[in-house]
Amino acid sequence: MRVGFIGLGSQGAPMARRIAEAGHGTTLWARRSATLAPFADSGAKTAGSPAELAAASDLVCLCVVDDADVEQVATGPEGVLAGLRRGGVLAVHSTVHPETCRRLEALARASGVSFLDAPVSGGGRAAEQGTLLVMAGGDPQVFAYCRPVFETYGDPVVHLGPTGSGQLAKILNNLLFTAQLGLAADALGVGADLGLDRVALTRVLPRGSAASFALERVADAGGTLARIAAHAGGLLAKDVRLFADIADTAEVHEAGALRGAALAALALMGK
Repeated sequence: MRVGFIGLGSQGAPMARRIAEAGHGTTLWARRSATLAPFADSGAKTAGSPAELAAASDLVCLCVVDDADVEQVATGPEGVLAGLRRGGVLAVHSTVHPETCRRLEALARASGVSFLDAPVSGGGRAAEQGTLLVMAGGDPQVFAYCRPVFETYGDPVVHLGPTGSGQLAKILNNLLFTAQLGLAADALGVGADLGLDRVALTRVLPRGSAASFALERVADAGGTLARIAAHAGGLLAKDVRLFADIADTAEVHEAGALRGAALAALALMGK
């Protein structure tokens, strides 16, 4: 399959490299030419615009930061949808609002193009190892068509339902992770207030029944959220806001405790 990839950040770059290494004809585009330099030895081609990339692709994968970036790259006279042939597929790996995906799906359908939302979780190391979690929403047949590409960097690769379902799963994942970060930092802080050595406690709690991925991340960051806030606080805040909008629109109130814990964690991060 011919694959176009846009969004060569710390997670997207190893995803794109694994696609190329798996033997799929790969085309890349980036706003900054320096971003493409590490792929000089990959066999991947480069394009002058998202539309040019799309014209050379059967599947275009986007792994950019947020809703505005996705819409900017996908739409307009130089966007992906302007270049994709009928029967092509646009897949969004970014974490965005489900409504953004449904809007793009409608635009894609009008051009004879299929659409999948397929956000990922795991970070750059998981992408390098091919163990990203891929959460997909959209037509099951389109998902089956794209699955061999997704499996070059993802394991497991899971179809969750109609368009937007992957985003809902990813946003819930990030909401729960954010809440757990706050709880972990609180527990370590309480221990320090009670006279326990914080560093020693970071060696103990991740090995006990309280163990979690979030607790390990806080422990690795020295027992506080400062380093995590600088690295990922903005993205986590974005996703918590996305959940708040989705829950308020759907009048879902059962997640009050989870939402409150996530907001408390963001407050600790200063976000």
